[in-house]
Amino acid sequence: MLLGWRASTIDVDILLVPDDDRLLQALPDLKENLEINVELACPAHFIPELPGWEERSLFITHGRRLSFFHYDLYAQALAKIERGHSLDVSDVQEMFRLGFVEPARLLQLFEAIVPQLYRYPAIDARAFRQAVEKMVKTLERPQRK
Repeated sequence: MLLGWRASTIDVDILLVPDDDRLLQALPDLKENLEINVELACPAHFIPELPGWEERSLFITHGRRLSFFHYDLYAQALAKIERGHSLDVSDVQEMFRLGFVEPARLLQLFEAIVPQLYRYPAIDARAFRQAVEKMVKTLERPQRK
């Protein structure tokens, strides 16, 4: 939403690094005041952690002692591809259109996590590969105007 490919969202996923009890205790009030669902979730809860994800996480802003980042967009894209909902597919296409994700790099990062897919038994590795390859082919095609 903040990067411009969607006008709204129904929830906010967060990862606290490091974990902090005071922040966790503040979440119920934050959810109520903002009238939005806040979940403790990140792509690494659903797919293997991508190498270099921290360096690719985009800075948003910082406060007194907090800094805010968008979690690695390649990790978000792969998690969305694995989940496969139509809104997720649209999000990945927008990430590409806006220049946040490059198809060849997406495929390269996918290959880097393949050896760890066994740690995620809910993932059908063959279907995930097919979905990633299909998305990469779609993104690599010249966009019609």
